[in-house]
Amino acid sequence: MENIIEVLKKAIGENNVIENELMSKHTTFRIGGNADIFVTPQSTEDIENVIKIAEKTNTPYYIIGNGSNLLVKDNGIRGIVIQIYKKYSDITVNGNEITVQSGALLSTVAKKAMENSLTGFEFASGIPGTIGGAVCMNAGAYGGEIRDVLVSCKVLKDGKVIELDNEQAGFEYRNSRIMAEKMIVLEAVLKLEKGNKEEISSKMKELNSQRNTKQPVEFPSAGSTFKRPEGYFAAKLIDDSGLRGFSVGKAQVSPKHCGFVVNNGGATAQEVLELIEKVTEIVYDKFGVRLEPEVRIIGQ
Repeated sequence: MENIIEVLKKAIGENNVIENELMSKHTTFRIGGNADIFVTPQSTEDIENVIKIAEKTNTPYYIIGNGSNLLVKDNGIRGIVIQIYKKYSDITVNGNEITVQSGALLSTVAKKAMENSLTGFEFASGIPGTIGGAVCMNAGAYGGEIRDVLVSCKVLKDGKVIELDNEQAGFEYRNSRIMAEKMIVLEAVLKLEKGNKEEISSKMKELNSQRNTKQPVEFPSAGSTFKRPEGYFAAKLIDDSGLRGFSVGKAQVSPKHCGFVVNNGGATAQEVLELIEKVTEIVYDKFGVRLEPEVRIIGQ
């Protein structure tokens, strides 16, 4: 392991490689054990180099953004965590199009769009994730989805940088070909419409106010815990099963919004997983609908 650390430091710089990094510092759930190696690439070349080193040494690697849709298990992660976030987050506006590196936060992109009087991205302004993760899972809220605004994206696939258009990205509800084929999003080009800056700003404030009123933003969570089952709403099924406020240890179904599992202070990943399992079983027994986690679960 020591040898690979030195190789990584040489390849991407000492400041971008950390050993035994506590993952609870890097997830919005504030849960997770240590990652053996945690790297923060600053360029496409850095990302490619880290992956080459990982593959050459048969070291498993995991890509994360700001850790907003992620549960890391209590025993942490063996291998390398590649965080594509603040150091890889440039945003360029050209007319109606915005080109964004995958580490940029959706809220930052929405603000940049608003400053340039571009409308169509307001729906994403309160989603607490990065563009990379959002493109990968076709993130959405309030009637909008990434597939509505994406023109193309650059991804890393089998060691090569390729460009996919909207159709080739294979978007589905909270899924995509990118996710299915484990490609790594590097950059996205979004096409928006010219609008009125004040109206865009007002809509963003209104949506964020709705989010803050209805969602448990005051507690650590990974956002919506379950995917929406076809023809149903996960939160309503959970509520109608009598599970509002249901807890396992310090993990709890939010009393404010049943679609969220929250960390009530010191929850473990094991408690969250047990809670998810119990909720899934109870809802299935009562309604015959099997809930699927929307949150990505990694580690040991």
